[in-house]
Amino acid sequence: MKIYRNTLVGLLATAALATAAAAQECEVTLRSSDTHPDGYPTVEGVRAMAAEVKEKTEGRICIEVFPASQLGEEKDAIEQTQFGVIDMVRASFGTFNDIVPETQLFSLPYLFRNQDHMYKVMDGPIGDELAAGFAEKDLIALAYYDGGARSFYNSQKPIDSIDDLSGMKFRVMQNDVFVDMMSALGADATPMPYGEVYSSIQSGVIDGAENNYPSYDSSGHAEVAKYYTLDQHLMVPEVVAVSKLSWEKLSPEDQQIMREAARNSAVIQRQLWADQEKASEENVVADGAEIIKEIDKTPFIEAMAPVYEKYVTTPEAQDLVKRIQETQ
Repeated sequence: MKIYRNTLVGLLATAALATAAAAQECEVTLRSSDTHPDGYPTVEGVRAMAAEVKEKTEGRICIEVFPASQLGEEKDAIEQTQFGVIDMVRASFGTFNDIVPETQLFSLPYLFRNQDHMYKVMDGPIGDELAAGFAEKDLIALAYYDGGARSFYNSQKPIDSIDDLSGMKFRVMQNDVFVDMMSALGADATPMPYGEVYSSIQSGVIDGAENNYPSYDSSGHAEVAKYYTLDQHLMVPEVVAVSKLSWEKLSPEDQQIMREAARNSAVIQRQLWADQEKASEENVVADGAEIIKEIDKTPFIEAMAPVYEKYVTTPEAQDLVKRIQETQ
């Protein structure tokens, strides 16, 4: 036992020395927060950025990623990043709604035609304009990640057209936009906690819900709601942002390295997300789910006119939505 204890102490001491030596190699260590678990596409995306930054700065700048809310939930992590307590954060646009008002528009249903459309918008001039809004709040937006697309699934029948939604009851998040979206589509919205969805579909309290492929798969909802319609009514981007205080400590050359690495990491993250979606689709299909892909989205989009009229009220917001929709 004594020999084992001495060996263990020796191993721990060696590991501690190795960690200290690695830290000494980095002139700057940036701490990055993520709420998702280890191995999740956003976590691995920032790690890819970290690897490129470390290589291009010859080890001078290191980015240490803390997954699984180790540095706090998204709202807290954002606030800490604004104050420079944390150096970086990866978070959903939805969490920034009270900080950067323009991000509210990205929770509008059917704002993006598909994922390629979202990428073109976020990687173009509109993404640059949004970055300026983040900068006003002491956050430097470096890259936009893919947060997935939410679609409808139910236990009753395939949804091939907007008429199929009439009278059906769907669980949605407690959000006025979502409730109004369901009403515009002719369905009934039933806000409820996520943990109650499975039993509520199983018992017939609701007909279905809406979420992305991985959530549909991992939650087990595919077991009780076999029909998944790929309408992609909601795509909310995510952002990788650096504290302005941490950013201004970097040289212009290092800032450029960070920007390039972040943009490259977005490409990697999006592919990782696509791979995860594909794996989840294969899982649910193998378990008997029916995927409805070939639908005409036009009637769904046109039905959103009263929703947009209610929530897109200022000339600036109307112009931004118009430019997003016109991006090719």
